Amino acid sequence: MAVFCCMTFATATPPTPASSSRSPRGLPAVSVETLALLTSAFFTIFCNRAAWQHVLSDRSWGEPATWGFAACVLVALTGFQFMLLALVMTRRSARWVATALLLMSAFAGHFIETYNVYLDPGMLRNVLHTDVKEARELLSLDLAIRLAWQAALPIWLVWRLPLMERPWRRALPRRLASVAIAIALVALAVMAVFQDVAGIARNHREWRFLVTPTNVLYSAVRAGTAKAKTAAGPLQPVGTDAALGPSWAARTKPALLIVVVGETARAANWGLSGYARQTTPELAALDVVNFRDVTTCGTDTEASVPCMFSPWGLHDHDSARERTHESLLHVLQHAKLPVLWRDNQSGCKGVCAGLELDQLDGAKIEGLCEDGRCFDEVLLHGLDERVQATKGNQVIVLHMLGSHGPAYYRRYPERFRRFTPTCDTAELRKCSQQEIVNAYDNTLLYTDHVLASAIRWLQSRAGERDSALVYVSDHGESLGEHNLYLHGMPRSIAPDEQTHVPMVMWFSQGFASSFGVDTACLRKFASQPASHDNLFHTVLGLLDVQTQVYDPKFDLMHGCRAH
Repeated sequence: MAVFCCMTFATATPPTPASSSRSPRGLPAVSVETLALLTSAFFTIFCNRAAWQHVLSDRSWGEPATWGFAACVLVALTGFQFMLLALVMTRRSARWVATALLLMSAFAGHFIETYNVYLDPGMLRNVLHTDVKEARELLSLDLAIRLAWQAALPIWLVWRLPLMERPWRRALPRRLASVAIAIALVALAVMAVFQDVAGIARNHREWRFLVTPTNVLYSAVRAGTAKAKTAAGPLQPVGTDAALGPSWAARTKPALLIVVVGETARAANWGLSGYARQTTPELAALDVVNFRDVTTCGTDTEASVPCMFSPWGLHDHDSARERTHESLLHVLQHAKLPVLWRDNQSGCKGVCAGLELDQLDGAKIEGLCEDGRCFDEVLLHGLDERVQATKGNQVIVLHMLGSHGPAYYRRYPERFRRFTPTCDTAELRKCSQQEIVNAYDNTLLYTDHVLASAIRWLQSRAGERDSALVYVSDHGESLGEHNLYLHGMPRSIAPDEQTHVPMVMWFSQGFASSFGVDTACLRKFASQPASHDNLFHTVLGLLDVQTQVYDPKFDLMHGCRAH
């Protein structure tokens, strides 16, 4: 069977008349089926190194069975992709389809192999929502080289090769015959190694997100379908019965809650949680409550932010439902608490739809912004004026750029470059792991400074407002452990570095007193496991907002209220 699996798909394209076998350029004319086959084989052999490494990782090339298994996988992948191309390629569309897929595969292959990511629907949503500034940081010489040999060269050949002209009455039977032969070969190849294939399908389902370009096409359909559902109409209401509880009756000062959504901060490098380096010196000097064991909804912003602001969280996760329903912020609005979202990133991922928004990542503020990017202190710039303009109670969300990679060195001002030497390029392969970690730790030093600055600003307004701050990161980051970089791994197989994040809370004396927050009690529980599931219900409990969607078992404050 292994010998059979080494057969080519040449028989899938019936012979053509000699009269049409040459073009005026002297190049052989090929059928659309042959072009589809050549393109499919190119994808399988040259564009899927990560997929091959994954599927052959525990096999020895000294064993004949490995060669047979590899041959069958080659036939199966090539045949499957050929079938897909045969469905959409015509003489008029063939070159355009091949061009698009070759470009797509070159880009996908580069990022999959460079950062060891899986191109699943969530990752593709991240790609589609990447802004120009983020995309520019990912451009590199390695990418240019990859595009040259894996896209430009084959695309040039695709457009040089002449295609045979056939009337549809002759072309259709040939197409059907080639597809039938491909189906038979794929079936036989899979059956020959069925036990191994079944094991991969059952235990390593994420493998399909390494196979290019089918991973891109599948994920695009899934992401597009989800977006279409979201765009189908207005958000479904959540918590419209929300009302302020009895704690508000005797208030003498307005309340201000700041929720800070961190970006790519991982718990493993968080100084307050026991990291060998003190990456949070300013917070350590303040009276904050640090939660040491917090897990995330997802491993990327597109998944985590809608999830953490929803009433369902990871325990009842449904991304389509999250994107079509109102968020925590809308529930607060229903309770007559004004909400403002200030963003130094790529948006609120729908959770602030219809609410007041300050998009600051494109601001032009001297000392804070340069080259189209702003440091996170921009979130505090003008904040006092925005708060004074509201006068009454308010909830403000600050969405940080944080530790977003791979250009960690661009996430902090020079004065925070304390751990050296640093990786001063987005091409992480050019740096040692220690240089990458140094640059990343500097981003946490800066995050610490921004959070501490926000708390000190709130302290300075203690005579005017009762205030609190809640910080939690959306996901973590891999810095070379297990040869993984960045984030976005499928959550089911993601390492702890991508799913464990820091969370910090701070309360003014007035806020703790008026809302009955027992901070001593809270510190005792801060070492217990927590997650993004807690954010929605904890904020409602913290602000004494009463609604049927509130679930006390997910409220971290539930057992720590003085009244």
